Amino acid sequence: MHTTDDVVEIQQLLARYSLALTQNDIDGLLAVFAPGATYSAFGDTYTLERFPELVGAAPKGLFLGGMPVLDIDGDTGTGTQPYCFVEHATHDMRLGYYRDTYARTDIGWRLQARSSTFIRRSGAHDSGRPHEVGRPRP
Repeated sequence: MHTTDDVVEIQQLLARYSLALTQNDIDGLLAVFAPGATYSAFGDTYTLERFPELVGAAPKGLFLGGMPVLDIDGDTGTGTQPYCFVEHATHDMRLGYYRDTYARTDIGWRLQARSSTFIRRSGAHDSGRPHEVGRPRP
C-alpha cells in the first residue's frame, strides 16, 4: 500500500533526474540515487562511482521523462518510466523506458537501481550495444 505523498515524491525524484541530465548537473543527478545504487544500460551495470564518467561520454540535450507506473509496497517499490532524449545539435531522438527499483531512505525516496531499454526504429527493445566506442566500461 502507498500514499499519494509517496507517488508524488517519487514523481518529483524522477523529474529531478530528467532535469539534472538536461542541465548536465552531475551532483543533482547523483542526489536522486540511494547509496550503493546501480545503473544498467549497454549490456553492463555501472555503480554510482562510474556514473559521472558514463554521463560525461553521453550526448547532451533535452531529456524528457514520462509519467511513471509505480508499484509501492512500504519502503520499497518498482516502476517503469518512458523517456525521450533529444540530442541538442541534431535534434535526433532516442526513445526508451526505465525499469526502476526505489527505496525510502532517511532523506526520502531514492533510486536503488535503474535499467534502460531503448526502443529502436525497427520496433526492437534492447539495452544497447555493449562497450560502444567512447563509452566507459563498468
